[in-house]
Amino acid sequence: MPERRIGKIQISIPSVPDQIQVVEEKAEKLSRSAGFSDEDRDSMAIAVTEMIANAIYHGNKGDPKKKVTVTFYLYSDRICIHVRDYGGGFNPDKVADPLKPENLLKDSGRGIFIVRTLMDKVYFKFHKDGTTAVLVKYKTKKT
Repeated sequence: MPERRIGKIQISIPSVPDQIQVVEEKAEKLSRSAGFSDEDRDSMAIAVTEMIANAIYHGNKGDPKKKVTVTFYLYSDRICIHVRDYGGGFNPDKVADPLKPENLLKDSGRGIFIVRTLMDKVYFKFHKDGTTAVLVKYKTKKT
């Protein structure tokens, strides 16, 4: 039987950069109250910041009339964070590898790589009117 969700929080922000901190603070507060370790909270904060920035700048093209919707689903052993934009979408297989020599000095192109490194699972859902990035972080088992 699938594990039941114990909490859900959803916020919607306009596509303006100063809203990134609003979502980061919500993620920090929620992950702290859910008992995630300091390291896991730091990883989530960075990942959420990167995905919100991508949704604002790349997905919604900085259009403040377009919203970014963030939904936090809390389970006893993990958190799932859905970041939804209303842009034209993209092909994750076409994102340049930031570790290739020709990409090392570029100013952008590392966000998804960083998020995949910090989170336990990352995948994308594509809609006719946007993209949802799904980030999953499991609680670190205490030894």
